[in-house]
Amino acid sequence: LPSRSWPPCLRGLSIVLSNDLRTSPLRRGLRPCLMWSLAFTVALAFVAPERQFARHAPVRSAIVASTAAKPLSSRDTGLALALDDGTRKAHSLAENTQFVTGFFSGISTRESFAALVSSVYFVYEAMEDEFGKSEDANVKALDYPELRRMPALDLDMEFFYGPSWRETVRPTAATRLYVARIREIARSQPLLLVGHQYTRYLGDLFGGQMMGGMARRSLALPDGLGTSFYTFDQIPEAKVFIEGWYSKLNDLPLSPSEKQMIVDEANRVFSLNIALFDELDGSPLRALWALAVRALAEFDAQFARDWEARRGN
Repeated sequence: LPSRSWPPCLRGLSIVLSNDLRTSPLRRGLRPCLMWSLAFTVALAFVAPERQFARHAPVRSAIVASTAAKPLSSRDTGLALALDDGTRKAHSLAENTQFVTGFFSGISTRESFAALVSSVYFVYEAMEDEFGKSEDANVKALDYPELRRMPALDLDMEFFYGPSWRETVRPTAATRLYVARIREIARSQPLLLVGHQYTRYLGDLFGGQMMGGMARRSLALPDGLGTSFYTFDQIPEAKVFIEGWYSKLNDLPLSPSEKQMIVDEANRVFSLNIALFDELDGSPLRALWALAVRALAEFDAQFARDWEARRGN
């Protein structure tokens, strides 16, 4: 595992252990400490950002104030800003903890992750079906083919459940409620589908690589198998794509009341996704432990290679 990809605290730990004192007895003595350090690091990676945000809020506010006259990107204006700000409460520490706990429950066992994939499959099946059928110009403007997830989810479902999975897998109660909401607004208020495009697609694009990587490590999945959903092959530069998507979002000819309706729906989507996670039966601590064990195994293998290279020199 390249050290440049490690969290800062692990890079520091690597530096401490990279000198001539890295002897085999010392390494064996440090293994229990390393194990708990890694587990703690993985946990902090998902809890600390919220605390850091709160701690540095005055500094961030000053920075925002100093740059208010000159927006840095499309996210700083229009409906993009309204959605980011309007859903901020939904991303509060308490609810974010539900997301984190729920996701780690999902990647704690192969069965629970397969259940999560199946719920996401049925949600996206309804979403993308309605996006394709919608006559709403706003929905069409944001419906990029590069974002579509169904082909990838088909691969993931077959990997976990086999080629005949359609005959046996059924949506859960929370999934049915989620799908029902999508079908309802597609009939009565199709504009609200924009809230689903924003919350799901951008969330998947922002965090997909990280979440897919954690699932593969926790469950020891082969590369590319079972986590195709998290890979956007047609979007090589996510930041550039997202900036363009936000710009298109801001160009939609919407009234203030319509924009607020979309923000309200985005918050509802957040709650629907929490309900999906709440159904999962896995243990988040088990997933954290698996991630820590695999990180330590990768560290240990790299250590052995470095040690042999030193001896050869």
